[in-house]
Amino acid sequence: MLNKRNGHPLLPITALLFGAAMWGVAWYPYRLLEQAGISGELSTTITYFIALLLGLALFHRSIRLASIFNGKAHLLFWICFFSGWGNITYILGILFGEIMRVLLLFYLAPLWTIFFARLLLNERLSLQGYGVIALSLTGAVTMLWQPGGHLPLPASYGDWMGLLGGFMFALVNVLVRKDQYHSIQLKSVAIWLGGALVGLICSLVIGLPLIISDISVNTWLLLLGVGFMMFFMSIVLQYGLTRIPANRAIVILLFELVVAAIAAYFLVNEGLSRTEWIGGLMIVSASLFSTKMNR
Repeated sequence: MLNKRNGHPLLPITALLFGAAMWGVAWYPYRLLEQAGISGELSTTITYFIALLLGLALFHRSIRLASIFNGKAHLLFWICFFSGWGNITYILGILFGEIMRVLLLFYLAPLWTIFFARLLLNERLSLQGYGVIALSLTGAVTMLWQPGGHLPLPASYGDWMGLLGGFMFALVNVLVRKDQYHSIQLKSVAIWLGGALVGLICSLVIGLPLIISDISVNTWLLLLGVGFMMFFMSIVLQYGLTRIPANRAIVILLFELVVAAIAAYFLVNEGLSRTEWIGGLMIVSASLFSTKMNR
């Protein structure tokens, strides 16, 4: 399954591309659930709980206490914790913000990956790495700058969630890469558990009521479908992230932006302004250069 001539692992790259494409359209069913009266917090809880149940049923033989508590259990805990918050912020961002604007802010992740990779993986920054930092920040400032404004900060709740989601996403990517002590199955279960727990905590904190009998059959089918999608996406992405360096993986995952741009245009007729396109292109360019930012 590997191309041994040039050393490029074709299957992990394909897995990342496929997972990115699925994430590029994942926002749409969550918006449909929101329209059906299921909030982002509740839909996150239910869909990730469905994925968790599927994982526990299929991978129960891989889930052993000796495998979990093998001296590196803290890595699994942090993957669970940060992926949970990353997933909830991502979903809230795509529900309440403009899809492409939120995703472009989310893909400032290479900027955060630089610091996390240096701290956790000891990947040292090269000269090109400083260029990636400058280009990412310039793109973010261009996107966020408002005429007559003061500081180029996110302009909406969706913007803030996209920015925070990208921060968490970068950290989880590096943690998954660092954790070579647990199987893909265990890391995926940790991610589903994190999404379900954090979604539940957020739902309880804001006091959202949920009456199961009020959910229609069609909505339940949609929730099940999204749960299955989250299950499958996690498997293929963890497979790719475990085998591809963090900075290279983030570039491959940019394919999500292409799919999301096409889907947002045709499904909800959303677009970007000229300055947002310019800033977005800078962020994408920085991500493309990120493969050379570490020595």
